[in-house]
Amino acid sequence: MYEQRDSVVNDQPPGRPRRFVFVLLDNFTLLCFAAALESLRIANRMAGREFYSWRLIGEGGDEMTCSAGVTFKLDGDLEELQRDDTVLVCGGIEVQSATTKKMLSWLRREARKGLAIGGLCTAGYTLARAGLLDGKKATIHWENADSFAEEFDEVHLTKSVFVIDGNRITTAGGTSSIDLMLKLIANDHGEDLASAVADQLIYSSIRTDQDTQRLSVPTRIGVRHPKLSQVIQMMEANIEEPISPAILARDVGMSTRQLERLFRRYLNRSPKRYYMELRLQKARNLLMQTDMSVINVALACGFASPSHFSKCYRAHYNTTPYRERGAQAARLSI
Repeated sequence: MYEQRDSVVNDQPPGRPRRFVFVLLDNFTLLCFAAALESLRIANRMAGREFYSWRLIGEGGDEMTCSAGVTFKLDGDLEELQRDDTVLVCGGIEVQSATTKKMLSWLRREARKGLAIGGLCTAGYTLARAGLLDGKKATIHWENADSFAEEFDEVHLTKSVFVIDGNRITTAGGTSSIDLMLKLIANDHGEDLASAVADQLIYSSIRTDQDTQRLSVPTRIGVRHPKLSQVIQMMEANIEEPISPAILARDVGMSTRQLERLFRRYLNRSPKRYYMELRLQKARNLLMQTDMSVINVALACGFASPSHFSKCYRAHYNTTPYRERGAQAARLSI
């Protein structure tokens, strides 16, 4: 019923199962891994034959624990792979500390064979650190996007649910693993099998690489007002060089006073306050996820001086940027 099809990342000989090698990083996200693996299992079941096989490996080769505290027995260490394997690195929280020198060396070595290599959830960071995404389009979980963009300017970061660029694959995390696997299954064996897998997963809205990962602004803020949404989108796109409320108001065709009333009515805060919170949220992400100096974090978030940044940060988070950075380092060292 389901025939072999060409795939942008499928080079295994006809008739042999395509093998996926899942590389589990410490504290990987269970959902992104399970969603990918279950899609393959169900594809085999619906096809009535073994189209796919898989193997779990990780540093040390013994076991790996996900961020939910569940421990998985591994099939092996960071071993020599076959040229037609598809490698999917599974990341999660604190991906920086999980991205070890041994992992980077292994990825670079295997990449030289021409293998298809992907990063699920935050593992796009690991691929980028290994230099495997240079000059490529990629995506990563939206919470990590700010720090990723600051650290890897040679990577074309998108907001897509998943990205396939040649033999490099990245996803945004969570259920985006399902969308990716359905795409690969469709490429390998046709849309009918991919649709059958989606039905088994009760997955009725299949997304493509043209879909973005975050909810729309109206959905996120719980308000459907077109001008308010437009202003917030402008704020989010201009963190490093903030736009004054007067210009924001002018660009959506209203007065500054009308804009103030709009924010007070729907968000219970002024436009200036809302904008400040956006900038501080980005600053906190950069402090927690990068090695950028506090001064550079301040500049990246539109603060003219470290002192002003520290004052605003302390007022909002009840701690200073330096203490936040120190606390994060202490947590990672435990």
